[in-house]
Amino acid sequence: MSAPPKRVVDVLQATTDYLAGREVENPRLAGELLLSRLLGCKRLELYLRYETVLGEKHLAAMRRGVRRVGDGEPVQYVTGEVEFFGHVFKVDRRALIPRPETEDLVQAVLDCEALWQKDHPAVADVGTGTGCIAVALAVAKPAGRYLALDRSEEALALARENATRLRVGDAVTFKSDDLPDALDEPESLDAIVANLPYVTTAEYERLPRHIREHEPREALDGGEDGLRHIGTVIHDASFALRKGGRIFLEIGYQQAEAVNALLLEAEFTPIEVRQDFGGRDRVVWGQLAGSN
Repeated sequence: MSAPPKRVVDVLQATTDYLAGREVENPRLAGELLLSRLLGCKRLELYLRYETVLGEKHLAAMRRGVRRVGDGEPVQYVTGEVEFFGHVFKVDRRALIPRPETEDLVQAVLDCEALWQKDHPAVADVGTGTGCIAVALAVAKPAGRYLALDRSEEALALARENATRLRVGDAVTFKSDDLPDALDEPESLDAIVANLPYVTTAEYERLPRHIREHEPREALDGGEDGLRHIGTVIHDASFALRKGGRIFLEIGYQQAEAVNALLLEAEFTPIEVRQDFGGRDRVVWGQLAGSN
C-alpha cells in the first residue's frame, strides 16, 4: 500500500483527481486555490514549492477543505477569499461570489473619462454584495464619493469589512435603503453602477448545485424575464442622476436589446453595449438626456 501524498505536487494531483471524480468544475484550479490559501502564497508560486513536504496539520486542513469542495461548496467560500480586479476580497455566504465578468463592469466605469473629469463624482453601487465594485472603484479613483446599497444587512456588513480591509472605508457610505430613499436629494448622482440579479427564474433552477445550494438566491434570481431588478433601477436612476449622468449595468448575454429598450424609455441616450472576453454582451451603459 502506497504512502499518502505529502509533497505539494502529489497533494495537488491527488486533490485534482478526487475533485474531478466528484464532478467539481475546474478541479485543478480548486486544488491550487486551496493549497495556496493553506500555504499563504500566490497560486502561481505553488510551482516553486512542488517539493515542499506538508506537515500533518496542513494535511488535515487540506483534507477538510477538499471534502467541503467535493461536497459541493464553492471553493471561494472554503478559502474565504477571492481575487477581484487585482485585490483580495473576503467572501462568505452573506453575498454572491464576485465573478470575473464583473471586472468588465468596473473597467467600463473607469474608462468613462467624462465622469472622472469631475472633481468629486458621486457614484452609487446598487446591490453591492461583497462591495467589490464600490471598493475597487474607490481604490482606483479615490477622489470619488461612493454610495454602496444593498437590501441585505449581512451583505452590507461584509462589504464594510472589505472596504476597511482595502483601506477605503472612509470613502464609501453604506446603506440598506433602496436608491430613491438613500439620497439626501434627487438628481445628486453622477453615475450608477449595478450588477443586479439578471438570471431568469427558470435559468436559476438549472444552475449548478454548488451555486443553488450555497450562494444567496436573491443575488441571482431576476424574476421571470431576469429584468425585474434592472427595470426598477433604471426607473429610479432617472430621478437619482443629474442630467447627463450615466448608468452602467451588467446584464445577461441575451438581454442587451431588452435593456436598451428600458433605457430608451427612461430617456437614456446614447447607449452602448460592451462585450466580455468571450464575445458576449455583458455591460450596457447609457447617459441620461440633458447637459453634462
